[in-house]
Amino acid sequence: MRNLSVYMAAFFLLFSGIMLWESSSMDYYGEYGPGPGMLPLWVSGLIFVCSIVYLCIALKKEIVPVSKILPRGEGLINVLVCIGSLILFMIIAPLWGFLIGSTLSLFLLFSRGYKWYWSLGLSASTASIVFWMFGIVLQVPLPVNDFGW
Repeated sequence: MRNLSVYMAAFFLLFSGIMLWESSSMDYYGEYGPGPGMLPLWVSGLIFVCSIVYLCIALKKEIVPVSKILPRGEGLINVLVCIGSLILFMIIAPLWGFLIGSTLSLFLLFSRGYKWYWSLGLSASTASIVFWMFGIVLQVPLPVNDFGW
């Protein structure tokens, strides 16, 4: 069976089941009202019910093959570059800091549509502005290297 709809419904059914199980271990009520387990319990329960409905629809409906969903050619390369830059950022940011990691990953994304010098300038300025706004102004702890950036 190559029906992508069935696989997606099964994935969300499994995901919401795990979240439902985990959220049931949290307190539903707190000292002053709803506790930390209320929202995850209701949201995962809703996703669970919707996944069951979608699974029933997907089993009765026409088959949607995986090859029909995925892009081809240049579009597939763009998708792979996006996923690769995200993985690169997750690897580099804890080691070299947010500024270098985001600059490199944005450079990969921008280099698909701009010349290299525009890509480098845009990625460095965007990463610097985001680092300044979140790291300095809002005091959000970001991963930094030995130099503090």
